[in-house]
Amino acid sequence: MTTNVSDNINKNDNRSLWMGIILTVLGIIAIALPVVTTIFAETWFAVILTSAGFAKLFYAYNTRERGGFVWKVLLSGLYIATGIMLLIYPRTGILTLTLLLGSFLLTEGVFELILAFKLRPQQNWTWVLTDGIITLILGGMIWFQWPFNAPWLLGTLLGASVLFTGVSRVMLSLNGRSALNPSDQTA
Repeated sequence: MTTNVSDNINKNDNRSLWMGIILTVLGIIAIALPVVTTIFAETWFAVILTSAGFAKLFYAYNTRERGGFVWKVLLSGLYIATGIMLLIYPRTGILTLTLLLGSFLLTEGVFELILAFKLRPQQNWTWVLTDGIITLILGGMIWFQWPFNAPWLLGTLLGASVLFTGVSRVMLSLNGRSALNPSDQTA
């Protein structure tokens, strides 16, 4: 039996539709105010990193008799220190995260190109090749425009992601409504 995602959306339940609309609006705002969104994203990352560090420290304390206590404490200290540094110096954090994203995309692009040529005998291998080329170009664009792109890049990318998530949720909700509407069904 196949499961249709649209079947999970109740025709009378508007929550999914409203969530999609809210996400779409938030995505548009994030793209319109990329510097604010970038600062928000960097701060959120810093809070998550610091919280994870304290969670790791708590774990280290609770498992101290199992071994590796010193390493667990050092790792949690690294998380906490990095998170606090990002909170104290957000501009430096934005520059670092942007450069890290560019490095990640360049590395991913190279790996995708290698994978594409390994898959070359297979049908549709050019999709992987295209993905690798585009990813490599994006990483290069970030690197060659750094640090000038740092204030707006992360916010723009985050906004685009939220926007497309919202649009896809709206479309799924509308699709679910039309699939459940008996007047749209033909006999």
